[in-house]
Amino acid sequence: MEDRQPYRKMSSDMDGTMLLGVEGIKKTILYGGTAEMPRFITGTKVTFHFRTQLCDDDRTVIDDSKVTGVPMEVVIGNMFKLEIWETLLTSMRIGEVAEFWCDVTHTGLYPLVAKSLRRIAEGKDPVDWHIHSCGMANMFAYHTLGYDDLDQLQKEPQPLYFVLELVKVQQPSEYDRESWALNDEERLKAVPLLHGQGNKLYKLGRYQDATNKYKEAIVCIKNIQHKEKAWEAPWLKLEKMGNMLTLNYCQCLLRMEEYYEVIEHTSDIINQHPGEMKAFYVRGKAHIEVWNEAEARADFERVLDLDPGMKKAVKRDLGVLNMRMEEKNEEDKVKYKGMF
Repeated sequence: MEDRQPYRKMSSDMDGTMLLGVEGIKKTILYGGTAEMPRFITGTKVTFHFRTQLCDDDRTVIDDSKVTGVPMEVVIGNMFKLEIWETLLTSMRIGEVAEFWCDVTHTGLYPLVAKSLRRIAEGKDPVDWHIHSCGMANMFAYHTLGYDDLDQLQKEPQPLYFVLELVKVQQPSEYDRESWALNDEERLKAVPLLHGQGNKLYKLGRYQDATNKYKEAIVCIKNIQHKEKAWEAPWLKLEKMGNMLTLNYCQCLLRMEEYYEVIEHTSDIINQHPGEMKAFYVRGKAHIEVWNEAEARADFERVLDLDPGMKKAVKRDLGVLNMRMEEKNEEDKVKYKGMF
């Protein structure tokens, strides 16, 4: 890509354009690979760079992995959200650079994928743990993605160009499989192990390490859950597991003083499951730390409505809230003394 620009289309009877036998795709080879055609099987890991462009006169670049310097990896057969990329990549040789025009039937999920990739590049958590939808149409309308250009693509799906450079192909026996590369059965087995490891690390005071274990377990669950029908029994079972892990994750964040992130995650749970007592309790504790007095009191009141047995714990936390507010009031008096 960047190191081989400007690209030139390879000559052929179709001006370098080939149909892949899949409706709505056109391929143009920009730089031919030198190796033999790789063997692609279920479990093959593919490493590649990508550039996404609009089909406007300027070929506006939306995303470019070479800007971040981090190539993309997918495992063949693992239900990557943008499945069409598997089709494109398995038509390529190592070292090849190709441009693919894909019509809207293949690009509708790109905004969601791009959001995750951008968050990774920004050092943020890529996972939308609490997107709930009962169908594909709802997925496109649930809320803003946090990026104006992706919001526009989500509202008005359109054809896109993908320029891909195939960097490396590894067979299943040639790399150590991380949780994202597992199949569903392996992911489900990994969840209790990761949960246990997270709990152990939490007890040792290694909160950052614990969050990594909890996040990995949550990702395993969500990768399985999105294949189930929302709100039916298998989906709800996974949802319960995911919420429990998310609340453990939030307990770590409390210790790490990431209070606003705790409020965000617990609010997501509460919006979907307003009877989840522990979510109200954890959110209330976060509100205490950022001096949200009314919000904290409302959350603790809800905790007692849901579980009167929490009276002793809530009384203790309300004592902490009163102390925090007294401290803040004294600080404010000193801060504003003499201003009026």
